[in-house]
Amino acid sequence: MTVPPEEGLSLAQDFPDATYDQWQQLVAGVLRKTGATVPDDSGPESALTTTLADGIRVQPLYTREDGHGPEGLPGFPPFTRGSRPEGNAARGWDVRQRHTRPDAAGTREAVLADLENGVTSLWLTVGAHGLPADELEAALEGVYLDLAPVVLEPGAELGAATAQLLRLRGRLESAPADGSVLGADPLGLAARTGAHDTAAGLRQEAASLAVRCDAGHAGLRTYVVDTLPYHEAGGSPARELGYALATGVAYLRDMTAAGLPVAAACGQLEFRYAATADQFTTIAALRAARRLWARVVEACGAPARAGAQRQHAVTSPVMMTRRDPWVNMLRTTVATLAAGVGGADAVTVLPFDDALGLPDAFARRIARNTSSILLEESHLAGVIDPAGGSWYVEALTDELARTAWEHFQRIEAAGGMAAALRDGLVAEQLRESWAERSSALAHRREPVTGVSEFPLLDERPVEREPAPEQPGGGLPRVRRDDAYEALRARSDRHLAATGARPKLFLAALGPAAAHTARVSFVANLAQAGGIQPVHDPVTVDAGTVARAFGDSGATVACLCSSDAVYAEEAAATAAALKEAGARRVLLAGRPDAEARTAYLAAGIDEFVHAGGDAVAALTSLLDRMGVDA
Repeated sequence: MTVPPEEGLSLAQDFPDATYDQWQQLVAGVLRKTGATVPDDSGPESALTTTLADGIRVQPLYTREDGHGPEGLPGFPPFTRGSRPEGNAARGWDVRQRHTRPDAAGTREAVLADLENGVTSLWLTVGAHGLPADELEAALEGVYLDLAPVVLEPGAELGAATAQLLRLRGRLESAPADGSVLGADPLGLAARTGAHDTAAGLRQEAASLAVRCDAGHAGLRTYVVDTLPYHEAGGSPARELGYALATGVAYLRDMTAAGLPVAAACGQLEFRYAATADQFTTIAALRAARRLWARVVEACGAPARAGAQRQHAVTSPVMMTRRDPWVNMLRTTVATLAAGVGGADAVTVLPFDDALGLPDAFARRIARNTSSILLEESHLAGVIDPAGGSWYVEALTDELARTAWEHFQRIEAAGGMAAALRDGLVAEQLRESWAERSSALAHRREPVTGVSEFPLLDERPVEREPAPEQPGGGLPRVRRDDAYEALRARSDRHLAATGARPKLFLAALGPAAAHTARVSFVANLAQAGGIQPVHDPVTVDAGTVARAFGDSGATVACLCSSDAVYAEEAAATAAALKEAGARRVLLAGRPDAEARTAYLAAGIDEFVHAGGDAVAALTSLLDRMGVDA
């Protein structure tokens, strides 16, 4: 049936309007049925809010009053919706692959394979921690530099790497491809290495190079404002944005002092951000970053168009796990989707085995094909700023922008980014951020699949050729799996020394319906620490538990059942376990104070439950089992 235009079609016209008050009443009713505490009938949804880093709170429902409409148009100030009017719709984003091999032959082979199979630009680590600068020409042999941009990461060897790349570009008969970047990032180097004096010298060298590039090398940028050093040190999204602003302002000051107009200086900058599997935060962060930089450029008195930020998004190294690395493919897919939706101009998908060493050909293939599928099959770039207009995304963009601006102002008040790095302000802020996140990881409020949740103890480790040593001496490098990786490493050493992993006997009491949930919880928890759970037989009692415990080969046991069964059988079973030689007896659950006192008197030593500190509990278990640290 065709509906005449003048009549229109309203699918909701026969239904009464739902109000916010009605929704609140329904929420309160559901919460009461689940036993949750309802803080206030006038705002029951507060029980469903989620607090992100930097104190940003995410509501369960957003309305027109929470999120304003899209700010501006794509390609126009404040560039929240994109730096270019066409976005990535015409050609998709730049698919940029990273290469860190230290040998020219291996790099050349990998580079050519990438370019033949969908990669559109190259990111090369050059210098002491990657490819030697004097081997750059050999590594790029056969690469058409008039088609493929090259982005360098030269560290302290900026001059040598730049000389090599400019010489190669100078040999071309046609114009080099736009989008190449020399990769100068003196403050990022200081953050990585703590070499503040070296960074100060590089700042003058980089400013001179920027003047040179502006005068004679169209389409070539000098600087990368890289937030990865701060992200990899545990930074929160808003702090990373604040550091990016402070770093960009520092480089603008260097270039204008060297004689470049502000607009030309802006054209010498590319910004690099981490994209995580928290897709909405990534989308909002990229949008907020463009809005914030446009405000900085406006305050500098440059033409509005100069405030269009060029963004390079990299899938987060912090989220990559060493155990069960195959799951990293899923993490990087979500992060790439977020980067594309957020409007990044270039996207690098780190291979799933990046945390293990140099990626193999299969891993690089999966990485580049992640972008190819999202672009060619999912048509993700076909819509410009698809998240624009979402009340949630707009509100989150605004909150991130405001919080990041506060961080930027604190850095500027401390004397700028160089001073904040040298005086330890940045390091202290990052320690605070990582401490908060570490607590969430330890309590499994931020679960890590394959590590803190659903680990596979018997999976064979994935081995890779060692990667070059990364620069150090400055800010630390962290990963989400660090604490659990340390526990699993203890278990691995125990396995190598004794031929078996440490074991935990699961004393399941009562019928399966009573104990299955807590057996699954404890088994999952134990394996996250490299401890093998033994659940055999399916059910025990005070009369049979001693023999079952002896057969298990374990030295520690955990009672698993319902609270009702515990009341009848826990004390006797715990006593039988202690008589059988159990060093410690745990109970899965969170009993009330009275029951807890009774269980402790009966010989139960510890209690494990959801929401507890899993890392602390697992560390204690390994200690009690005699597993060397």
